[in-house]
Amino acid sequence: MIATSLFQSIKLDIIATVGLSKDALHIYVGLAVFLVAVALFRKPLKSISPWIVVFTVAIAGEVLDRRDDIASLGHWRWAASLHDIINTLFWPTVLIVLARFSSILGGSSDQNT
Repeated sequence: MIATSLFQSIKLDIIATVGLSKDALHIYVGLAVFLVAVALFRKPLKSISPWIVVFTVAIAGEVLDRRDDIASLGHWRWAASLHDIINTLFWPTVLIVLARFSSILGGSSDQNT
């Protein structure tokens, strides 16, 4: 039997502590990383830089998950990784699109209302 990696142990501890599902955790982490990156880089919501930070964090997490999948299962659950990346990027993507293409978050809009 293969021992749980430190990364997986930390994820499981966080899930147990906060009482969130894995999907919800990805959503919250993605949004939190995006907003922290906006603040740290002092970039507007429409900037691609904070989104790239979220993308990088999501990919890094899935690389670690892939390593653990191969060690424990003998194969990579790529569909689960894709699902996690989509969950992590969903709200940052919504915010950047709204900021760029609507007046809701201060972006430009073709509407004159």
